[in-house]
Order: sequence, then C-alpha cells, then structure tokens
Amino acid sequence: MTFDKELEKYILAHTSDEDEVLKELERETFLNVLRPRMLSGHLQGKMLEMFSQMIKPKMILEIGTYTGYSAICLAKGLQQNGKLHTIEINDELEKMAADYFKKAGFQNQIIQHIGDATEIIPQLNESFDLVFIDADKREYSKYYHLVFDNLKPGGFIIADNILWSGKVTEEVDPKDEQTKGILEFNKMVSNDARVNQVILPIRDGLTLIQKL
Repeated sequence: MTFDKELEKYILAHTSDEDEVLKELERETFLNVLRPRMLSGHLQGKMLEMFSQMIKPKMILEIGTYTGYSAICLAKGLQQNGKLHTIEINDELEKMAADYFKKAGFQNQIIQHIGDATEIIPQLNESFDLVFIDADKREYSKYYHLVFDNLKPGGFIIADNILWSGKVTEEVDPKDEQTKGILEFNKMVSNDARVNQVILPIRDGLTLIQKL
C-alpha cells in the first residue's frame, strides 16, 4: 500500500527507530546499488523483526539477500544458537552484505549462499521455522514447493511484493512473466488447504502463511 508523504512521515514517527547499522546500510544501498527500492526499509524491516521475535525461530531461510537489510531484521528474532540461511544470485552483493552482517553482530549466525535458489534449496538439510521469500517473482511457486516439506508444522512463510505495484488487479501483459508469477503464487496459496494465510497491504504487499 502506498501512503501519501504526510501519512508515511506520521507512521514512521510513531514506529521504533531504525538502528544505526540499518540506517548506514540503507544509505549505502541507495548510493551504490542498482534498484535500491528492493531494500525492505524501515517500516517493513521493523515488521519482519517483530514477526521474527514473536516466532522465536531456531532456523530461518531467506530467499533473496540483496544487500542484507531484511536478513539483519529477521536475525534479531533468532534463538541464541539459531541460524539464518540466506540465498542471493548476484555475487557482486556478497561482500557488502557480509560486511553489514558483521557490523550488526550476526556474522556467526547468518550463512550466505550465492547462486540459484532453486538449486541451493534442495541441498539445505535443515528444518525451518520461518521462510522469507523475496527473489525472482517468476519462481515464487517453485520456491514454495521446494521449501514446504522442510517447513515445520506451525512454521511461517512470508512472501514479499505480493501486490506487485497493484498489477495483480490489472489486465496482464502476456509478456509480463513477473506479474504472472505473482498471480500464480497468490492463487496457489489461497487454494492450499495445508495453510492459513493473510495478505498485509504494507508497501508492496506481504503474505503471511502458516503451515497447519
């Protein structure tokens, strides 16, 4: 959901402050990285942090690291000996994310993987309490199927960009594979009797999915 500027300022003024490492990471991302709008940002980041703190996961999987902002937010809810596996296809972002994981104090809890998530996920021999999906929209349904059996009963999947700038309610360009991927995913999840789900109209839309 897009807020007008005054309402957005009001919301952020009444939301807990962004920590200094995340502020620095956001500044560097906007200065030096292509498509900085992919960053979760303060409002969504704080929501991810609080979801993670409520769930208290021992094991998290993140599909789509980008520069590491969301991973840091999610890692704040990990149990003491918990781990977060994060997968990013762009190897040029690996060092930047690693540097900020260290600055945030999570270098021993966040495990980075570089490559195609559809190839890496089957190699992870873990059971996950929480999965965050924020990568190639064309592959969302495939990610879901790949992680589902490794998601613990009662565990959660959070999927980002589920409203895709409002394109989900518009006529779809036959060549727009990203929008078609999101629509396919949304329909699949809504028809999956193994889960409960709700779409939250925050930023570009988040779906919160719980495995029954």
